[in-house]
Amino acid sequence: MTFPPFLKKGDAIGMVAPARKITRNEIDFAVRWWEEKGFRVVLGMNLFAENGQLAGTDEQRTEDLQKMLDDSNIKAIFCARGGHGSLRIIDKLDFLGFVLAPKWICGFSDITVLHSHIHTLYQMATIHAAMPFSMNENNPANYETLYQTLIGEKILYNCNPHELNRMGKCSGELIGGNLSLLYALSGSVSDIDTANKILFIEEVDEYLYHIDRMLLQLKRAGKLQHLAGLLVGSFTKIKDNEITFGSTYEQIIWEHCKEYHFPIAFNFPAGHGEHNVALKFGATCLLTVETIETTLREK
Repeated sequence: MTFPPFLKKGDAIGMVAPARKITRNEIDFAVRWWEEKGFRVVLGMNLFAENGQLAGTDEQRTEDLQKMLDDSNIKAIFCARGGHGSLRIIDKLDFLGFVLAPKWICGFSDITVLHSHIHTLYQMATIHAAMPFSMNENNPANYETLYQTLIGEKILYNCNPHELNRMGKCSGELIGGNLSLLYALSGSVSDIDTANKILFIEEVDEYLYHIDRMLLQLKRAGKLQHLAGLLVGSFTKIKDNEITFGSTYEQIIWEHCKEYHFPIAFNFPAGHGEHNVALKFGATCLLTVETIETTLREK
């Protein structure tokens, strides 16, 4: 796995919107925050374009991200928000310039498309983290962890235990992202290899039956069988039908993993909830699940 250079004061950070549309007011706080940290923020030319719910046409969003990928002066690319749209442009992008001048790709949710594609095809580390769109509303610690990760500090997080945790210790490359996008990428060129890795998953605004379906797809595709460990982040705004499914999302995950032996940790503070700490995808980490707490530490 290749790691882009860590940032130093004065470096340029690009900001683009590969998915849902964004307004200037929604990112002003984030721009000021990163400038106060000592970085130069460069906005994509089409950042505030609109095309239905998307941030401009596929061509406009591709153009902005492509320019940032190709610009060797840009040291990190922040995806302004998630939603939907990255999958529409992923095959239009040329990553040659990115490979020649690596930079950190940062975001989560729909940005799972970029994380998975880059890891699978280019073996480059990326950062799963909170995005500019909601920065003024989120827990400030979320952005501090992103800042710390970008300047080279190693991951070290603790979280409370959960009754369905499976105790154990493992090490492996940290990968994953939003469950719906991992499901959507299955079988494509962007699909990730999960063998001997620590898989992180999170979700928002999904039905319990569909969580069950997505976990079954991952299982049938061999994505769960050979995991080193499973890290379950926040599953927020989860819905049920009038005829209830009969299990919680935690119980669904446990059911599909109960035959395996890798450690499982629920309640990890990342995803669409209040807490969304930065995760360095591609880093080799040690996951320790004990009765008193869960610890994720970068090796």
